[in-house]
Amino acid sequence: MKALLLLALGLLLPGLTDAQQKAPAKKTPPVTAQLTPAASGPKRPRNLSDEQLLDLVQRQTFRYFWDFGHPVSGMARERSNRSFDYGDEVVTTGGTGFGLMAIIVAAERKWITREQAAKRTLKIVNFLWKADMYHGVFPHWLNGATGKTIRFSPKDDGGDLVETAFLYEGLICARQYFTGNTPAESQLRNKILWMWEGVEWTWHQQNDQNVLYWHWSPNNGWSMNHQIHGWNECLITYVLAASSPKYAIDKKVYDQGWATGNYFKNGKQFYNTTLPLGFDFGGPLFFSHYSFLGLDPRGLKDQHADYWQQNQAHTRINYAYCVDNPKKFKGYGPDCWGLTASDSYQGYAAHSPTEDLSVISPTAALSAMPYAPKESMAALRHFYNDLGDNLWTEYGFVDGFSEQQNWYAKSHLAIDQGPIVGMIENHRTGLLWKLFMSSPDVQRGLTRLGFESPQLKR
Repeated sequence: MKALLLLALGLLLPGLTDAQQKAPAKKTPPVTAQLTPAASGPKRPRNLSDEQLLDLVQRQTFRYFWDFGHPVSGMARERSNRSFDYGDEVVTTGGTGFGLMAIIVAAERKWITREQAAKRTLKIVNFLWKADMYHGVFPHWLNGATGKTIRFSPKDDGGDLVETAFLYEGLICARQYFTGNTPAESQLRNKILWMWEGVEWTWHQQNDQNVLYWHWSPNNGWSMNHQIHGWNECLITYVLAASSPKYAIDKKVYDQGWATGNYFKNGKQFYNTTLPLGFDFGGPLFFSHYSFLGLDPRGLKDQHADYWQQNQAHTRINYAYCVDNPKKFKGYGPDCWGLTASDSYQGYAAHSPTEDLSVISPTAALSAMPYAPKESMAALRHFYNDLGDNLWTEYGFVDGFSEQQNWYAKSHLAIDQGPIVGMIENHRTGLLWKLFMSSPDVQRGLTRLGFESPQLKR
């Protein structure tokens, strides 16, 4: 997602996405407890079937959001280790959206009761109800005890539209899931609706320009000056902005703001696979995960691409690169692949075929399960069976590792843990896709932008 500062790299390379501009300096911090070293962590049951192993990995990863959620707010902590000096209270907006989807999966699979899930979701919603927001838009980081903004960088101390979109991806799923008549479910539905109606997406057009801007701050105004162009992880931002009941953008904002620039259309072949959109070789794999936890890419098309084909092509290229292994890094192969943004031995980096530091990020292959199930399962078994002494903890797999460097992270990040639970579930049952796509607002927004989908009601 985004890292700590826009630094000079963002100025020298203006075509990069927000993720790639900010990644080299990301200092996602806090939290209370340092994890037990993986080698002394939980034992791993052996000889599991595919379904048993998927169950175990989803359930263990879900614990990051359930056991390790902030005790006051219930929100997802940015990361599991205290790597930087930001205090113990930092919670993340987008990661909480992914965590809400993990809670829904847990309720549906009966790892927790529906009542427990509704209670935790309402706790989060009640916290957000009183937390800082800016024209209805939440900041990237909040203080999990007070709801006050914690600035992400010197001028990033206000609304973050992309993080807010990731949050509402989860909140909309929750509103579609918790349809019961209990006081908790009724209250959370109402409060989600009222907050959702209040997000001023059009404010982020900065005086009616046909593009969305990422940040606005009451202290710094539009000085971050970061327009959201594609192709990257931000498609969901434009879809939700078009879906708003009260502040919906027009299609021309999507056409002239999102679907433009040197890194939107591609059309070239890499490893004998044609890539419709995006950077050469596809960029980090989270491009095909974050927006598509809710958005169902199966049959999703507009005038620019077939998004199932896009995400499959991106995944196949990433996989083929790791198998080819042009830098001859130790460990890479058909059962050890997946490059995306994660921690590394050098700090945080947006790993991809064009930024390959020998670091494999488990979330990359595991969250690609819908697009490459055979290859993802091979990687999952290798991570669990062969490398588990170094990778497996009480919150699932660690964030990244490099056999070349003999380095294994001790950290977990909310934005990496969440897609593992959600995308595996979408592969297995399509649960989150069904929920999100069933929203009448989302249906209206996709139609407004010219999308086709088998799930759109005509």
